[in-house]
Amino acid sequence: MTTLIFVLGLAAIQAANTPKKVEIVSATGCLKEATPGNWTLLNATDPVPSTANAPAAKDLPAVPPAGQHTFKLIGVSEFNLPAHRDHTVLIKGLIITAAPISRLNVTSVTTVAPSCVQAGK
Repeated sequence: MTTLIFVLGLAAIQAANTPKKVEIVSATGCLKEATPGNWTLLNATDPVPSTANAPAAKDLPAVPPAGQHTFKLIGVSEFNLPAHRDHTVLIKGLIITAAPISRLNVTSVTTVAPSCVQAGK
């Protein structure tokens, strides 16, 4: 009996020490450069589970959606974000939920529309 309790206790400790998996998501919003080199995704949609790869053209929204989220973008040095500035983009990446602002560690950037849509439209 003591062995069983020990094994169950050890399993509970291991489960508590297991780091939480970071989820890959996609979100669509307006790409803005807040300050030089600091990028944000404004009016972003709710993040949805995704894969890290860029989406196929058929998977892009026909009408650019607008949401109410803001994400700080990190890991952007591999992407030519100035080419997408002030565009509606679909960003895929690892989500890091935090307050006051969550972050997306970018794995792909795809332009959805050459301009940004306003929130609430």
